[in-house]
Amino acid sequence: MITTLIQMALLITCGCVWRFLKPGGLEADQTRLVLTTVVYYLLLPAMILHVLWNAEIGVQSLKFSQLAVASIFFGLASMWLTGKLLKINNSRLGALVLATGFPNVTYLGLPVLEQTFGPWARSVAIQMDLFAGLPLLFTLGIVIARYFGEDNDDDKKPILAFLNAPPFWVAAAAVTMNLMHIPEPEWMSGILERLAGGVVPLMLFSLGLALNWQAVSIRNLPYVIPVTTIKMLLMPLFAIWFNQYLGIEGEAKTAALLETAMPCMVLGIVFCDRYRLDAGIYAMSVTITTVLSLVMLPFWYRMMQ
Repeated sequence: MITTLIQMALLITCGCVWRFLKPGGLEADQTRLVLTTVVYYLLLPAMILHVLWNAEIGVQSLKFSQLAVASIFFGLASMWLTGKLLKINNSRLGALVLATGFPNVTYLGLPVLEQTFGPWARSVAIQMDLFAGLPLLFTLGIVIARYFGEDNDDDKKPILAFLNAPPFWVAAAAVTMNLMHIPEPEWMSGILERLAGGVVPLMLFSLGLALNWQAVSIRNLPYVIPVTTIKMLLMPLFAIWFNQYLGIEGEAKTAALLETAMPCMVLGIVFCDRYRLDAGIYAMSVTITTVLSLVMLPFWYRMMQ
């Protein structure tokens, strides 16, 4: 696990260095937009199709989703109660609630699981993200952002518009073919595997591009401490307790529980910008929890085994 995280940290560092040096005059945000667009519309759908087409989908999938949903609700509720007790204003509290509740299941979780457990673990990350994390983010997450932030009435979109996206189309097709026992053609398997091979390094590099060190400030530290405490300590403990009722066993249990210990989701910064929440605090939460995850993930890996 430690060797894996060192390798990933180096890839993330490459993104951080790019943000500082700006090779070719390319800004970090511009570079990240291009890379994440390629991943989102081509490479990730290829991986989803290949993995879910061949995955074991059944009761275990439901358990993964239940674990993810319960952990997210625990994180959201814990930060909301903390914010009310500390009397944090709405724009900050909305950003902190989103940062705490939604983990980086795909951009960091998927590479960690694949490198630690093997290719089979990609299925755990994808199922927890597509069947629980993303649907909650684009429904409940938007409701939270609208409640704590400022909505633009001229630019409203249906909450379920997120379903109109390549990863969900591909997931639906893959699950259908899986349940119908339609075999994946060998030639297609080779193509999809090669496309999927680019997902992990580009995700990690993009994560490094997204880390904003300028957002880290002493002034915001008192607000970020509750986020790191709940996300890095309490959410994994809750997941371990909750899994007693789900009964996920073996390496699948360790892989699923590790996903609940992932740092803040990068995508949430878009919601902060869109609904005028405190984007600086969110960016700092992402940066701090991502750095801390290099220490906490090996700790939880040992604990969960």
